[in-house]
Amino acid sequence: MVDNNWKSIIDAEIAKPYFQELSAFVHEEYRTKVIYPAAKNIFRCFELTDFQDVKVIILGQDPYMRPNQAHGLCFSVQKGIDIPPSLKNIYKEIQDDLGITPPNDGFLEKWATQGVLLLNTILSVEEGKPLSHKGKGWETFTNHIIEILNYDNNPKVFMLWGNESKQKASMITNKNHLVLTASHPSPLGVYKGFFGCHHFSKANDFLIKSGRGPINWDLK
Repeated sequence: MVDNNWKSIIDAEIAKPYFQELSAFVHEEYRTKVIYPAAKNIFRCFELTDFQDVKVIILGQDPYMRPNQAHGLCFSVQKGIDIPPSLKNIYKEIQDDLGITPPNDGFLEKWATQGVLLLNTILSVEEGKPLSHKGKGWETFTNHIIEILNYDNNPKVFMLWGNESKQKASMITNKNHLVLTASHPSPLGVYKGFFGCHHFSKANDFLIKSGRGPINWDLK
């Protein structure tokens, strides 16, 4: 369980009626089906990136649905697992933007420990069934997380890729923050504005000007 400055925020949500219903649903799903990520990793992104350390928020949709992929960070897969197509395209954009050679795995914890909150809007999924936990309450929870990050005045960069994520832009009203939007890095959307977006250099330029320091996007 989360044991840092996210704890009081998450505990306040857990006490709400909607989360009680969500928790009952998720518990039963884990009991009767194969669900990803492992239950211990549902809140992994909050464990690795403490509230006051958040510099960049990358917003995903729901966890990977295949064995041994998801571990609680959006777009990230565990070591030894093939790099998914969307993440390969993220790496390609970083290479084109910053000249960084892609790593050999899709394990993104190094970003998380530098202040990149790798947040999915839905935090669990049934094996082989994308979006199977949509509309069960996770969106209410993660919307509240986004709202709290918005209210906090420490400058942050929100990277919103794809139509689902772009819809969250209206929630980010604090002028201290930078909102970057592009198409999704999936093979279907990557040529519609993700390639060439330069989000990674733009984020670092903003963070440097804001006095927060850049992210080292090199995972090697």
